[in-house]
Amino acid sequence: MTDRETAVETIQREMTSFARRARAMAGRMHPELSLVSYTLLSHLDEKGGCRATDLAAHYALDKSTVSRQVSALERAGLVMRRVDPDDHRVQVLHPTEAGADILAQVTVSRRQAFQERVTDWPEEDLVRFAAYLLRYNAQVQDDA
Repeated sequence: MTDRETAVETIQREMTSFARRARAMAGRMHPELSLVSYTLLSHLDEKGGCRATDLAAHYALDKSTVSRQVSALERAGLVMRRVDPDDHRVQVLHPTEAGADILAQVTVSRRQAFQERVTDWPEEDLVRFAAYLLRYNAQVQDDA
């Protein structure tokens, strides 16, 4: 195996491990907020609301998957629907006040957890790691 192949294998294995930990950590941070729910709620907050079809397209998820997640968020009182003032046929999803509060709590907890993991890292390593993640995720988004 070449160094490049070994590196790709290591990256794949470590990203899988990261994803498993992220899912497990999401459940511990807030019982009503799965990793997918957190991600969708975060997107709604960041964008100031959007349609369910926009969420599905952005995350390359099936509409039925997004519909189930949004329904769960609505039942939990974390998301509400509003009629789009420009097109009354369209419903726009927005975080409720409770949703925004939970999102803020979870975001602080996640940020603290990340900071604890990298507390001993030199700043240049953190900056480099952040740049690599941005580059990787930009490529993934371009490929989607």
